[in-house]
Amino acid sequence: MSNYLVKRVLMMIVTLWIIVTLTFSLMHAIPGNPFASESDQLPEQILNNLRAKYNLDQPLPVQYVLYLKNLLLLDLGPSIKSDSRGVNDMISDGFGASAWLGAQAIAIALVFGITFGIVAALNRNKWLDYVAMALAVLGVAIPSFIMAPLLINFFAIKVSIFPVATWGTWMHTVLPSLALAFGPVAIITRYMRASMIEVMNQNYIRTAEAKGIPMFLVVLRHGIRNAILPVVTFLGPLIASLITGTFVVEKIFAIPGIGKYFVDGIFNRDYPVILGTTIFYSAILIVTIFLIDIAYTLIDPRIKLTNKER
Repeated sequence: MSNYLVKRVLMMIVTLWIIVTLTFSLMHAIPGNPFASESDQLPEQILNNLRAKYNLDQPLPVQYVLYLKNLLLLDLGPSIKSDSRGVNDMISDGFGASAWLGAQAIAIALVFGITFGIVAALNRNKWLDYVAMALAVLGVAIPSFIMAPLLINFFAIKVSIFPVATWGTWMHTVLPSLALAFGPVAIITRYMRASMIEVMNQNYIRTAEAKGIPMFLVVLRHGIRNAILPVVTFLGPLIASLITGTFVVEKIFAIPGIGKYFVDGIFNRDYPVILGTTIFYSAILIVTIFLIDIAYTLIDPRIKLTNKER
C-alpha cells in the first residue's frame, strides 16, 4: 500500500506540472496581452511599467520559472485586473459558494440517479423503465446552460417560488443546483440501470432469492453495493467539476463562485487568474480521482491497490 501511495503521489505531481506547463504555453500562445484594451489610452511608459510589475517584460522561460517558484510556495500571484486582490484571495472567496452549490447538486444527482436506475432495472421493459430512460435521454440532451434559463423562466418568473438569481439564502441555491444536477442524474441513472441489470442476473442474487430473503433486502445488501462501482467511477470528475464551480451556470445565476473569476479572467486576459483557477480545478480533480480509487477497496474488498497492472 505504501509503495502504491508514493507512486500515485508522484504521478499526481507530474500530472499537475504537465497541466501547468500546457496551460502556461497555450495561454501565452494566444495573440494579445492583458493590456491590449488599454494600449491606446495609456502612455507607453506606463504600459512598460505595468509589464515590468507583472514580469511580462521578461522572456517566457523566465516568466515560467518565476511562476513555478511562486507556485511551490502556494502563491498563485496577483490579479492583473484587480490590484487589491490576489488569485489566492479570489479562490478563497469563491470556493465556498461553488462548493456549497456543487455539494447540493451532487447529493441531488446521487439520490435521484441511483433511485431511478434501481427502479428502471427492477422494472425492465416496463413503463417505469421507459419513463426513467426518457428522463435520462432528456438529461443528456439538454445542457445545464439551457436548463438554467428554463428553470428561471418557470419557477422564478411564472410561478415565483424561487429567486431569479444572486446569492443569499438556501432558496437562491435550489435552481442552480437543479440545473447542475439534471445532466448527472441522467448519466447516473443509465450507469446504475445497466450495472444493476447485470448484477441482478448473477448466481449469488438468485441464491439469496431462493433462500427466501425479501427482494428489498437482496437489492439493498447485495445489489446496490456491487452495482454502484460504475457510478463511483463517474463521481471523480463529477465532484471536481461541480465542487469547483460550473462557469456558465454561475454566470447565469450571478453566483459569486470560482466560475465567475475564471470567465472574467478569460475575457480580461488575466493570466494569473486563468492559471490559478485552472491549477486549482486540476488539483481538485486529481485528488478526487485518487480518493475514488481508494474508495473502490472499501466498496469491493476484491479490489486491491498495488503497483502491478490489474
